[in-house]
Amino acid sequence: MSKLKTLISEGAGKINPISVSDYIGVGGYEGLKKAVTMTPEQVIGEVKKAKLLGRGGAAYPSGSKWEHLLHIPETPKYIVCNADEGEPGTFKDKVILGQLPLKLIEGITIAGFVFGAKAGYIYVRGEYRKIQKQLIQAIENAKKANYLGDNILGKGFNFDIHIISGAGAYVCGENSALLNSTEGKVGRPRIKPPHLAEVGLFLQPTLVNNVESLASVPAIVLLGGEQFLKIGHPDSGGTKLICLSTHSAKPGVYEIPLGQVTLRDAIFDPELGGGLKNGKQLKFFHLGGQSGPIGSPAQLDTPYSYTDLRKAGLSVGSGAIVVLDETVSIIEYLKGVTEFFIHESCGKCVPCREGNKQLYAILEKLSVPGAATAADLANLRRLVTTMTAASFCGLGQSAAVALNTAWKHFKDEFEANVNKTPAAAAA
Repeated sequence: MSKLKTLISEGAGKINPISVSDYIGVGGYEGLKKAVTMTPEQVIGEVKKAKLLGRGGAAYPSGSKWEHLLHIPETPKYIVCNADEGEPGTFKDKVILGQLPLKLIEGITIAGFVFGAKAGYIYVRGEYRKIQKQLIQAIENAKKANYLGDNILGKGFNFDIHIISGAGAYVCGENSALLNSTEGKVGRPRIKPPHLAEVGLFLQPTLVNNVESLASVPAIVLLGGEQFLKIGHPDSGGTKLICLSTHSAKPGVYEIPLGQVTLRDAIFDPELGGGLKNGKQLKFFHLGGQSGPIGSPAQLDTPYSYTDLRKAGLSVGSGAIVVLDETVSIIEYLKGVTEFFIHESCGKCVPCREGNKQLYAILEKLSVPGAATAADLANLRRLVTTMTAASFCGLGQSAAVALNTAWKHFKDEFEANVNKTPAAAAA
């Protein structure tokens, strides 16, 4: 039995991505047609039954988020799609944006209908220049076909979508920083509460969802929430787009049913990752992007679901699975991760801004035989605790996740170059 599904990716790479007629040919816009015959409460009810967890990384229940916004009386309300895909090792949203933009547009339009919104925004990663132009053309084609714009499908529903280009700042993937950037402000996170559902874009109630989350909505509406749930895991319905990269024999994006594929399947099954390049042995894997946990071969039989991975000390995150072979030094790898966070920190808070620099300094010492001491290891552990507890936003709070989980699996590599002489220990 195939371990692949095409619930979201049906038609990807096989149709003209901006052609409305091609999209309709693979079942497109059937979800919207059904949604406009339902009440907002009914649509949200299906999203809740589906147990759709946010696909951007936070895994917040989408149905609860939608229900919260529906009960907020203030208007206007805005729909914002987070397409600022800046997590290294993550390129699954790019498949939807580049090959199935109308599926995303359909999902956003359904959300617009549910909340009576007049405008939606897609905040696209600055590096996706070609995709931005394609999205604009897809939006225009949807308007011409009456699936967007004025009086959509003759239902008296008016809704438009605008494209916003990011400037290449990773921190703008954090929802409140993204909204600040959309408004033309510095892309730094906001203090919460108030929550974005209450005070979001232009200080109005706002729904912010990831590309994959919104692209799942048409299938949920069309199939019904219960059927969508059955496809995946009892705690999280549907499928997940995963990204295999680095030393994977078959790097790429694959759509798998949640809970029905293990990490071993994802990395080694011939239909999926196909093992490692050049017959090398797996040393470790990095899940969910640079801010996600590092896992060891002993965890390979964990089912790929939000619940099972969490129980194993791992996480789905963005869907990235970075595969590393036995030639990779864990210390050198973590130096690269930490360099990324140093570069991308917005500088707002001290724990993140300075903490990452200090982490790197200690990792640099640990990479040189005899340069680090036991005190450096103790400081490393304290820094991890401080950054996780005291950073202002998720970037700083999760910057040391990779290091912390690598410590559990590869403590001997951290200690290998430590100077163990009594004089060094005393110092």
